[in-house]
Amino acid sequence: MTPSDPRVADLVRAGKVRVALFPPQFSKDESGALKSPWVEIVRALAERIGAGLVVVELSNPDQLGACLESGACDIGAMGFDPTRAPQVGGFTPPFMQVDYSFLVPAGSPIRKIADADRPGVRIAAVRNHSSTLALSRMLKQAEQIGTDTPEEAFELLRGGRAHAWASIRPALLEYCPKLPGSRVLDDSYGANLPALVVPKGQDARLAYLSEFVEEAKASGLVQQAIERAGQPGYRLSP
Repeated sequence: MTPSDPRVADLVRAGKVRVALFPPQFSKDESGALKSPWVEIVRALAERIGAGLVVVELSNPDQLGACLESGACDIGAMGFDPTRAPQVGGFTPPFMQVDYSFLVPAGSPIRKIADADRPGVRIAAVRNHSSTLALSRMLKQAEQIGTDTPEEAFELLRGGRAHAWASIRPALLEYCPKLPGSRVLDDSYGANLPALVVPKGQDARLAYLSEFVEEAKASGLVQQAIERAGQPGYRLSP
């Protein structure tokens, strides 16, 4: 693939590729700069295309479909789930694997995932995140409390209004030091398989991105991006 590839010629002409991400797909360092394996990978994508990267910061996954449909962003990132297929024009192969788990406070009797699915247990989770969609299919007895952002879910846990917070392991590990004595469970209840997504009707762009993902995994680029981000909990997709 070269910058003159006709499948992304419109992005080359525009001089920028607008990629929509939402927490916890990115966080910010002390200077305000975005960081995460997602950011590293889409930065490499923009370099491959030959255009500047513009990260469109969304609050949650609910906003991604509208962003793509309105033309406010060119590409997005989203963990694959069958319920999400109608919202986008297609998914690339996954480029990473990220486990789902729980963060629990100090002294919690919840030692493994199965301990949490009991009457009276309240589990905070961000609405429509892949981890939350998987959680909804798993829970039989515990109550799920929806929030709009990871920060809100964490505050429910810190304030004692939830017994656990369900999310991807890297996000839980990042927040864990903010709640003394808290811990992330060792086991998981599934995994996020992050992929790139495109607007509907963009089959050629999707084919280009799919080739990029497969090449990036095979060449070691994705593994390097994970290592550069320096955040635990991510691994290369099978």
